[in-house]
Amino acid sequence: MSKQIKYSKAIHEAFTYLLENHDEFFVIGQGLWSPWYVGETMKDLDKKFGKSRVIDTPVSELAVTGATIGASITGFKPLVVHPRVDFMLLAIDQIVTQAAKWRHMFGNNSSAPATFRAIINRGGEQGAQHSQSLQSWFAHIPGLKVVMPYDANDARDLLISSVLADDPVIFMDDRWLYDEVSFDKGLKLLDLKDVKPEIISTGDDLTIVGSGYTVKQIIDCKKEISKLGVEPEIIDLRILNPIDYNIILKSVEKTGRLLVVDGDWSSCGIAAEVICSVTEELNPSIFKSKPMRVTLENAPAPTSKVLEEDYYISKERIIEATKKII
Repeated sequence: MSKQIKYSKAIHEAFTYLLENHDEFFVIGQGLWSPWYVGETMKDLDKKFGKSRVIDTPVSELAVTGATIGASITGFKPLVVHPRVDFMLLAIDQIVTQAAKWRHMFGNNSSAPATFRAIINRGGEQGAQHSQSLQSWFAHIPGLKVVMPYDANDARDLLISSVLADDPVIFMDDRWLYDEVSFDKGLKLLDLKDVKPEIISTGDDLTIVGSGYTVKQIIDCKKEISKLGVEPEIIDLRILNPIDYNIILKSVEKTGRLLVVDGDWSSCGIAAEVICSVTEELNPSIFKSKPMRVTLENAPAPTSKVLEEDYYISKERIIEATKKII
C-alpha cells in the first residue's frame, strides 16, 4: 500500500529537513510556538530544534521581515512566517523595495535570499481584512519568485527549494489545503529554476490552468466535465513568477481551448496574465473558442456565510464556464 502524506504534515517535514541539514537556516515569525496558530505545520519544532532557531516574535510584521532580510544578506537562509498574507502587507516595503531589488542594486554581487511564507487564511466569515490571497500582487514584482503549491509533495519539496534558492521567494500555502492527502512520492531536492508547470491530467478537448487550491477544485470537477463529453487537460502552474509557458502553449495548441481558474481577483490577475501571454504567442486560428477565466469578483470578501458561498469559486462556476467554452 502506498504511503500517503497530508499537506500540512508535508510542510512540517520540509521544516524538519531544513533544520536538520542546514545550520544557516532558521525560521522566525508570530505564533510559531503555538500548537494551533499555524496549524500542525510547525508543531513542536521549537522543542526539537530550540527556540534560537524557531523564533516566536512579538506582533511586528515590519520588524521580523526586516530582520529576516538582513540575516539573508549576511549569509543565513532564513524564512519568516506570516500567518495571514493580509498582514504581510505591513512589510511590503521591505519585501518589494529592498529584498526584490537587492541583487539588481548591487550589480549581481549580493543577494537577499529570504523566504516569505505567506499563509492564505480565508473563509469562515472572517471578512474582507482576513480573506485575501494577493498572489497576483507579488507575481508582478521583478526579483521575487512566487511559489504556490497544490500537492503535498510540492508543499514539502518546493518549500525546501524556496529556502535554498539564491533569491527572495514568496511561498504561499493555503489553509484550505492543509487536510488534503496525496500519495507520498518521497522527498525530492529540486532547483527552483528547473521547476515547470505540471500536467495533472491529460486530455484533448480543453486546457484548464490553475494554481494552489484552485487545482484541487478543477480536479474535483473532472468527473462532471467528462460527463459533458469533454476530456480536460489540467495544468498546475506551481510557480507564478516566473511562469514557463511552454507546457501550456503545447496543450492549448492541442486542445484549442483555454480556461484559467485563479482564486484571486480578475483585475490584473494571474488568469489575465496567462490568457494574454498564450494569445500573444499562438495564432488566433488555433482557438476553437475564446479563452475564459474563473476568478473572484472584483470586490472585497464578504463576512456573511451566505454571501461567501456566492463569492468564492465553486465547482458549479467552473463547470458552467466549461459549458460556455465548449
